[in-house]
Amino acid sequence: MASHPTTEPTAFHAALRNQFETFLDEHRGALHDSLNGLTEEQARRSLVTSRTTLLGLVKHTTFVEKVWFDEAITCRPRSEIGIPDTPDESFVLGDDDTIASVQDAY
Repeated sequence: MASHPTTEPTAFHAALRNQFETFLDEHRGALHDSLNGLTEEQARRSLVTSRTTLLGLVKHTTFVEKVWFDEAITCRPRSEIGIPDTPDESFVLGDDDTIASVQDAY
């Protein structure tokens, strides 16, 4: 007798969720590790005409995850979560933003 893939919705969703979480964890790790071995100056250097830097990108990703996994789920305001009001602000690096502090926050 031939085996057929399950059409049970819970099995399907569980597999997709597992795949998504694995994908997300791999990309989180790659982004986090992209700062390893860089000096603070290199991590803050902008190589494009925008304010985008590698350190700012990791900081921005922390913001995005807090928007999706905190604000969107709990409906708490950004001020309560402790994140900037706008995505553009999330790229801004303060004097206290270091590779270690941004990686720890992420």
